[in-house]
Amino acid sequence: MVVITERLWLSLTKPSNSHKEQTARRAKRVTSVLFLVALFAGFAQFGAVTSLNDVAKHFGNVTSSASLKSAVGLSGSVLGLGLGLLRIASLASLPLASLADRFGRKKVLRSTMTFGLVATSLASLSPSYWFFVLCFAFARPLLSAASTIVQVITVELSTTKSRINHIVIVAAGSGIGAGLSAILHGIIRGPNSFRWLFALGILPIFALVPFLKVVPESHERDKSHPTARLGAVTKSLRPRLFIVASIAFVVGVISGPANGFAFVYGEGILKFTPSHVAIVVTLSAITGFGGLMLSRVFAKKYGRRVTVAVGVIATALTSTLAYSGGRTNFVIGYLLGVCAAGLMSPALTAMATELFTHSFRATAAGWILVAGVIGAVVGLAVFGWIGDDIHTTAALSLRLPAILTFIPLLPVLFLLRKLPESSEMELI
Repeated sequence: MVVITERLWLSLTKPSNSHKEQTARRAKRVTSVLFLVALFAGFAQFGAVTSLNDVAKHFGNVTSSASLKSAVGLSGSVLGLGLGLLRIASLASLPLASLADRFGRKKVLRSTMTFGLVATSLASLSPSYWFFVLCFAFARPLLSAASTIVQVITVELSTTKSRINHIVIVAAGSGIGAGLSAILHGIIRGPNSFRWLFALGILPIFALVPFLKVVPESHERDKSHPTARLGAVTKSLRPRLFIVASIAFVVGVISGPANGFAFVYGEGILKFTPSHVAIVVTLSAITGFGGLMLSRVFAKKYGRRVTVAVGVIATALTSTLAYSGGRTNFVIGYLLGVCAAGLMSPALTAMATELFTHSFRATAAGWILVAGVIGAVVGLAVFGWIGDDIHTTAALSLRLPAILTFIPLLPVLFLLRKLPESSEMELI
């Protein structure tokens, strides 16, 4: 008892060390909570993609002719239109994210996450394909805004030295959430399996409010600086915003079809079983983790711009490989594509937030998100349109749509040279 009392007294009489330890513990708790919130958002958002093949077969008509529609039940145009509408709905994430510059990060994050998860769970009651699209069209901007605000909070609560590390952790949460959705899609089977997957979106709501109590509010109104109106960014920041938004547009053109059609192609065209897809997604956790670690090293050593450029090019090439025909190409391309996305995503997130001032940071992030959404809509439309005009099941390949959709816009990456390197920037 004496020894215990002495140790307790010594711990209480070391304020500097205790303070440092408390600060470190608090930082770990906050990062853990942001990791979980990103995981919840990733799980809910990715459910529409992972279950798309099941949804298409449930509400469509599978036949034996050599076309995309016959293989999966709905035409590439209908699938592309549905996915495109989900992306278009994400345009509403701009005013939602911008609200965080006016009313605080936590309040807007809590509201957008709650309503987004409720809308996701309502999709489990879908009587038709278009009701499914409607539910996710309502949920998508809410969850996208929440993901954007999580990134902003992560940056604002991090030091310059630790910033990229914390962004990598949050990006890992989003990736794990998406992967968990795919894995559960492979485990939960049956004629209404997608309904059970969507219904699970309601569960994180019960943990959300107590978790967010740990996160401090990172937004304090500074009356000496102008407050962002909805969608407004000060003129001095607009050139930077245009360049980063252009890069986000290119990323959207590639990632929209690369993610949106991956499970339809794997299950509907290559005839992977959902359990095999779940195995591939589980393996992608390893390559995704490797990509995040590479991003951490590259972003520190070579800077954000180089890391983003390499990641975007790698994403385009690996996605093209995945759609080049055959199961081997799909598996290798998918696994390497997840690695490439892991390399690109944290550096782009860091750059997209570090280059803007506190008063306009969430609004700028909203515009960048919108640019990515528009890019994804364009990519899905072009990819689906070209895919409808080729005999997919005969060649087992979507190489031509991939090449014509992903490659032409890569020269836009040269715009990165006009941006300042943000890795050593102090946030203002």
